[in-house]
Amino acid sequence: MDRSNYEALDGAAVAAALGELATSFSLVLLPECDSTNSRLLADPPPDDGLIHVLATDLQTAGRGRRGRVWQSWPGAGLTFSALWRFAPGAPVPAGLSLVAGLAVARALEELGVEGVQLKWPNDVLIHGKKLAGILVELIPGRGRTPAAVVGIGINLHLPPDAGVEYPTGVTDLAHCLAVPPGSNQLLGRVLAQLYRLFDLYAAAGFTALRGAWQQRNAFADLPVRIVGEAEELTGICAGVDEDGALLLQTQGGLRRVLSGEVSLRLA
Repeated sequence: MDRSNYEALDGAAVAAALGELATSFSLVLLPECDSTNSRLLADPPPDDGLIHVLATDLQTAGRGRRGRVWQSWPGAGLTFSALWRFAPGAPVPAGLSLVAGLAVARALEELGVEGVQLKWPNDVLIHGKKLAGILVELIPGRGRTPAAVVGIGINLHLPPDAGVEYPTGVTDLAHCLAVPPGSNQLLGRVLAQLYRLFDLYAAAGFTALRGAWQQRNAFADLPVRIVGEAEELTGICAGVDEDGALLLQTQGGLRRVLSGEVSLRLA
C-alpha cells in the first residue's frame, strides 16, 4: 500500500480544523486501539460537559452492525468514536445513526466530494459504493445522563487487496478527490458537523433533518428488500419518517421498519 499520503493523528491539527469548537471537545488520539467504541463503552469518561472523542490510526478489533468486523489497515482510514450525552431524563432520540450519517455527508460535501448518498440506517456511499460506516451504541442510563457512543469509520486510502465485502463495492477518498484531506482535517470537519447537527437534533428532533437526509437517500423510490427480520420484506423504498424509521411501500401497504438488526439491499 502506498503510504506517501499517510498522516498520523495530531491533537493540535484536529483542534485547528475545529476552530472555535475545539473547546467543546476532549480528544484522545491513539496510534493503535482494539475498538474505539468498546473502549468508550467499557470506561465512559466523566460527565464534564465536553464531548469525548477517541480516535486511532489503526483499529485492530473494529466492530460493525450485526456483529460484522470493520476492517482496518495502517493509514487506510479514519476511525473514531464520540460519546454524546443528552439532557437528563430525556430518552436518547431515535434516528441517531441517520443524523451521524448526514453529518459525515455534509463534511464530505464541504471538502468537494460529489455523489454522496446515505443508505439507511448507517452507511455513507459515493455513487453507490460504500465509503463510511456508522455504529451507534447506547450507554444505559441507570440514573445517569442518557448517552450514546457514535462510532464512525471512513475509508481514506484502501489497499488494493482490501477484500472488504459489500454488495455494490467500496471506495475511498483517494478515488473521490484529486487531493484527499488528511486524517486531522477530516476528523475536525466531521466533528464540527456532528456538533451542529446533534445540537439541532436535540432541540427539534429528527423532523428538522429529515428532508436533508431524504435528499441523499441512496435507494429513494427503488425496489428493495429487508433481510434479517423474521420475514423478508420487499417493496419500494419510500424514505424515512419523523422518527428515522424506514418506510417500505409493500403490496400490503406502507410498513415501518425500526430494527437496527436488518440489512437493506436493492431487490
